[in-house]
Amino acid sequence: VGLALALDIPDEQWHRLLALIGNDGEDVLLDRIIASRSPDRKIGAVLLYPKPYGRLLKAVDAPADSQPPLLKAFVEHWYLEVRTGAKSGSDPQAVSYRHPYWYTYGDQNFEGGAYFGRWCVEAVAAVKAFGMDDSPCLGQEHYPGDLLRPYGPGTHPARETTEPHPPLASAKKAGFWARIFTRSSDR
Repeated sequence: VGLALALDIPDEQWHRLLALIGNDGEDVLLDRIIASRSPDRKIGAVLLYPKPYGRLLKAVDAPADSQPPLLKAFVEHWYLEVRTGAKSGSDPQAVSYRHPYWYTYGDQNFEGGAYFGRWCVEAVAAVKAFGMDDSPCLGQEHYPGDLLRPYGPGTHPARETTEPHPPLASAKKAGFWARIFTRSSDR
């Protein structure tokens, strides 16, 4: 939903996404964010995942001048708090989980290119839906503010340039048996 809002997907795709999501009237924060584009959305009364989303709901409900620091606090705590997952019994609609599947995905291979980032798209969704000031969040590690500024300057500090990987050898590689039976002078 957050990516769909940030990227302004066409209405046909938006309605298809909502049909796939379902869950009308089950989560107050998700429903309010969706209702920013689909005003007929039924709004739930319960926040299914108070950790970490209680901070975001507090920011959304705050007066406009109080929203920026509350939004920043949500973004700063989001990654650590999302790890706690949902406690069983918190609400019958909440699905219990230890932590999201992606929480540790890529940890073992950052240098090899497996790291794809951990973005708090939920914050971007709230900013887009409610016109919140996100300036204190710009540059925060998990805040993808660039999604809301596709033609502006980047919102994250530039990384140090690293040596490019050496080009792959273009020499023809010999098969396993050819390497064993070929004399070293033939190579």
